[in-house]
Amino acid sequence: MKEKEFDESDFLCSIKNHLPVSNIKRVSTFSACIDAVANGNPVLLFDGYEEAFSLGLVKFEKRSIEEPQAETSIRGPREGFTESLGVNTSLLRRIIKDPALKMKSIHVGKYTKTKVVISYIEGLVDKALIVEIENRLNRINIDGVLESGYIEQFIEDQPYSPFPQLLYTERPDVVSANLLEGRAVLMIEGTPFSLVAPVSFFSLFQSQEDYYERFWVGTFIRALRFLFLVIALFLPSTYVAITTFHQEMVPTDLLLSIASSRETVPFPAFVEVIIMEVAFEALREAGIRLPKQVGSAVSIVGALVIGQAAVQAGIVSAPMLIVVSITGIASFMVPRYSVGLAIRLLRFPIILLGASLGLIGVMLALIMIIIHLSTLRSFGIPYLSPINTLQKHPFKDTIFRSPLWKMKSRPHFTGNYQEKRQGTNIKPGSK
Repeated sequence: MKEKEFDESDFLCSIKNHLPVSNIKRVSTFSACIDAVANGNPVLLFDGYEEAFSLGLVKFEKRSIEEPQAETSIRGPREGFTESLGVNTSLLRRIIKDPALKMKSIHVGKYTKTKVVISYIEGLVDKALIVEIENRLNRINIDGVLESGYIEQFIEDQPYSPFPQLLYTERPDVVSANLLEGRAVLMIEGTPFSLVAPVSFFSLFQSQEDYYERFWVGTFIRALRFLFLVIALFLPSTYVAITTFHQEMVPTDLLLSIASSRETVPFPAFVEVIIMEVAFEALREAGIRLPKQVGSAVSIVGALVIGQAAVQAGIVSAPMLIVVSITGIASFMVPRYSVGLAIRLLRFPIILLGASLGLIGVMLALIMIIIHLSTLRSFGIPYLSPINTLQKHPFKDTIFRSPLWKMKSRPHFTGNYQEKRQGTNIKPGSK
């Protein structure tokens, strides 16, 4: 019996060595053969033998590598991920050539059997994080996975929060940068968007171009983003609160100008801002859904025409139109679309609190948001880290961006990590 098994194995190895195919897998069950054929791979069977060969000859039509549409770049690589998982992994390995880059694959979905690859750099990432990601993926029991958003909604820590707890991107340089910081990346077959975990609130406001430009430029742009974050959240509610309850805070000349512009408006400030915000959001969504050639024109022209007509008709006042326009521009400063959606969603209850309680309501909304962010976690990592954990070195890469030669320590997200990521005495001009 042992001699027969040896002869069988020797025969199969001989056949495998003579086949002009690089990717050959042994299969020994009917279900494995069915999965191989369903994935587009032919199966080579041998009469009298209990094993077969799955030949990796699958070839599907795929989109060519193009510049990402959702993440435009002024300075940096112009290539983005595609729907082909093989192309995406090759793009990643072209950047990170070290054998420490590991990839584990898991199939999710009863019918689609979508392949999900967990990518990480061994020695930089905490092994407990990879185990936790695998456990959450294995718990998913669904008919099919059609996009990375399915995976995101199943594995996030707090699904009822409006704030995203994973970062999605279609840029290989962004994925590589996060891998080098000790994070893990999920690449899903059939979508160009990869998921990065864990993330913090401050990492969602960072753009890869912040590191490609000099640190003064990166720091200035980041400061602008956080400034306009406050404007996008609280400007309409603050205007409604002041004009409704706290008129004494407005200079007399400005108060008279606002009052004269609102003489013909039949609605209170709260109704004004709701009308304009809903109209602005509708125009923005219509501009996204329309074809690219007409989408931008419809959104811009529609906003100008509707805004001007509403002011002339006396439905809204000119100051309210200015406030809503500034708010809309401020929301475009957020580099991540998912964070922008959270801001747009929270703006309406904040306006309601401002119209009900004045500035006390606005401050109450601010306190509630801070408390909520403090309780959020991304795979066990505090959402406001490193601010709430009072770490020293990661402060160099939060609201401000220090020079690259000063960012010698890797962010401390999980338990075990390799702290140093660059040498000493590398400052330009140093010897």
